Amino acid sequence: MGDLEYGTDPARLRAVAEQIRTVHDRGVEIAIVVGAGNIYRGMSGAAAGMDRATADYMGMLATLLNALPLQDALEKLGLHVRIQSAIGVAEVAEPYIRRRAMRHLEKSRIVIFAAGTGNPFFTTDTAAALRATEIHAEAILMAKNGVDGVYSADPREDPEAQLIPAITHMDALQRGLKVMDATALTVCMENDIPIYVFNMDDERNIDRIVCGERVGTLVTT
Repeated sequence: MGDLEYGTDPARLRAVAEQIRTVHDRGVEIAIVVGAGNIYRGMSGAAAGMDRATADYMGMLATLLNALPLQDALEKLGLHVRIQSAIGVAEVAEPYIRRRAMRHLEKSRIVIFAAGTGNPFFTTDTAAALRATEIHAEAILMAKNGVDGVYSADPREDPEAQLIPAITHMDALQRGLKVMDATALTVCMENDIPIYVFNMDDERNIDRIVCGERVGTLVTT
């Protein structure tokens, strides 16, 4: 979204694509789950008072509107990208097929998972945890906008909130910290998937995490 009220900022999109290319060039297999806050913010008025399932389907379709420009930006950098959607949109994306996704990764293609889980009442956090489990991902890197990691309280509201450098999935659940929603955290905990929560504004952070540096907050079992 960049500095826009909602929508897609082309400069921000290119910056994200460049970060992904840097890591991909190291030989890392990358799958991406996109959210839709930047688009849904512009639809929030229409969604107010709407049936929850209908509003959730709108959000899932909005993730496709983010997946397509991200694919385009990555391909302009010479990368090979496939979008897999949990909702059928055959003209613009493959259906989500686990084995096909894993094969794409083996061939050094980047896979973008769109439309969440394909089910209402589940967030893109849950989609990330589910897809990570299915493709045997080694870790989830959770990019945040303007926040350095997990804090003891909302740093925008509490000036005394402190950054937590490391925490367990269970502690995060019990303390109600806003790492992921509870369903997603539970999936990660049960499958022993570490989560790196970091600030996307620093363009070096993804590469630093992949290279083993401690950045932001690490959530592990």
